[in-house]
Amino acid sequence: MIVAAVIIAIIVIIGIWIWVLYNGLVRGRMRVQEAWSGIDVQLKRRSSLVPNLVETVKGYAAHEKEVFENVAKARAALMGAGDARSAAEANNQLTAALKTLFAVAENYPQLRASENFMQLQKELSDIEEKIAYSRQFYNTNVMDFNTKIKVFPNVLLANSFGFKPADFFAATEAEKADVKVSFK
Repeated sequence: MIVAAVIIAIIVIIGIWIWVLYNGLVRGRMRVQEAWSGIDVQLKRRSSLVPNLVETVKGYAAHEKEVFENVAKARAALMGAGDARSAAEANNQLTAALKTLFAVAENYPQLRASENFMQLQKELSDIEEKIAYSRQFYNTNVMDFNTKIKVFPNVLLANSFGFKPADFFAATEAEKADVKVSFK
């Protein structure tokens, strides 16, 4: 009788332990998804602002066709991104294209003085700050979740239930590089 009670108690304790661990893993995955939605909202805001910015600059720098095409391609890639990794890559491309666009704009004093351009640049700067915050929040949640599914004994349960590590939203070396503009 005592042996049966001990066995039942052990089974109940193991069941509660699995339940608590599983729920913690699910909460972690949900935090990652919620943090990703914050990045997604900011990327969509940024993507919506880009066409207005490009049109404003086009009026002053009509001969910079390649710059505008690169911005348009990068924006399209960002809009079509389906997961964190492809969105991060597309975001990095758009960031590089926008750096080039702003470098071109520096060569047009009348554009820099334009109220529309200044407002768009201010809004884009604000969105960039929000993206940076959202990226940091997302990456913190990814780190917590990835750690949670890799530590023992969680790793046993995580593997059994198919929990996979989430991708970080990282900047590439190309995004960190200085922008060089050349007028040939």
